[in-house]
Parts: sequence; C-alpha cells; structure tokens
Amino acid sequence: MKHILPLLAITLLFSCQNTAQVNKKQQAIINAEPVEVSLKNGKARAYFASGCFWCVEAIYESVKGVEESISGYAGGHTKNPNYESSNTGRTGHAEAVEIIYDPKVVSFETLVDVYFASQNVTQVNGQGPDRGSQYRSIIFYQNDEQKQIILKKKAALAKQLNAKIAAEVYPFQKFWVAEDYHQNYEKLHPNHPYIKNVSIPRLNRFKVNFPKEFLKENH
Repeated sequence: MKHILPLLAITLLFSCQNTAQVNKKQQAIINAEPVEVSLKNGKARAYFASGCFWCVEAIYESVKGVEESISGYAGGHTKNPNYESSNTGRTGHAEAVEIIYDPKVVSFETLVDVYFASQNVTQVNGQGPDRGSQYRSIIFYQNDEQKQIILKKKAALAKQLNAKIAAEVYPFQKFWVAEDYHQNYEKLHPNHPYIKNVSIPRLNRFKVNFPKEFLKENH
C-alpha cells in the first residue's frame, strides 16, 4: 500500500471494494460492552482508525498532551492480527493507533476533534489512496460518556456538511500492536515516497486548519 508511486497508480491498483465482514463474530464485536483502559502513571489511552496508521500516528503526535502514538490493529474478530492478515480485509480489523495522552493537558473530546479534522470524513473504507475495509474510519469508545461525545460530534458534522459521515463507532475491545517496522515510520523514513507524497501533506493540511493552541511547536 505505502510503497507505490505515482499516487494515481496506487489508487487504480488498490481501489478494491472489500468491506469488513459483518458476520456473527464481527457483529458480536460491534455489540459488545466496551472495555475501559485504566490510567497508567496518570496517562490515558484512546483508540482511532483513520486510514494508514503511518499518517495517523504522526498527526496525533503533533498534538499537545499526546505522549506517544502507537500503530496497530483494532476492531476485528480475529486474534493476533498482523499486517499481512489485516491487509486481506477479511479480519474485520482496521489499521489503528493507540494514543497515550495526559488528560490534564488534552481531553478526549479534543482528540475526537483532531480525528475529524485530519481526514476526509465522507470517504468510506479508506483514506486517500488507501482503499479497503482495513483502512476504514472507526472511533472507539470505552464508556458511555465517550460514546456520547463521539455521536454528538458526528451528528453535528453531518448536519454542518449535509453529508453522511463515514466513521463507524465501536466499543473498544482490544488493541494489537503492529510490527516494529511500522512504529514511528514517518520520523524514521521521511524520504519514503509514501511519506513524502501522502503522510506529510496530510499532516500539514491538518496543522494549517487546526487551532494552533492545541499543537506542539516545531513538530
């Protein structure tokens, strides 16, 4: 997915029509009670899927109060997903990020604002050139308070744009950390064609439009 150039070729090659299987196992995930992750050393965790995790990881790490962003997989019905299995679009999982943040500095509500401000909110099953259910948009909630925040913001955005918002809303169950080579990819590989042509432009578009008081300096 991220090794393609030019971008037009990526889109044509990978504009597949697969969607996450909504079988009994997947439906059980959608209907499950959310799992709440406890604070650790005063830090909270939040989970989002918004296309390529290389892009999303870098976006959240530009936000004040975010200590770390970890790439991984979430939202599916299979155990121990990896890049190869997730990329088939048959596991129910999407590329996702775990956001470790200081709730005294940045709220979950602001992290949801970051989420919607950093993507094409109407694109179904993908972001940009990355297509397929493994790149779909999902916001995970850990309790009813978070769920209501998400639903209210999603509804307000749909009304504002007069459009259907693609993001799915899932109860958080488990986050599976991705392979080591996916972590901090944008920082470690700034000259990779995908990073130069997709990740960095997406980050810059977000930074231009999001309120500066929430962003780290010189990131």
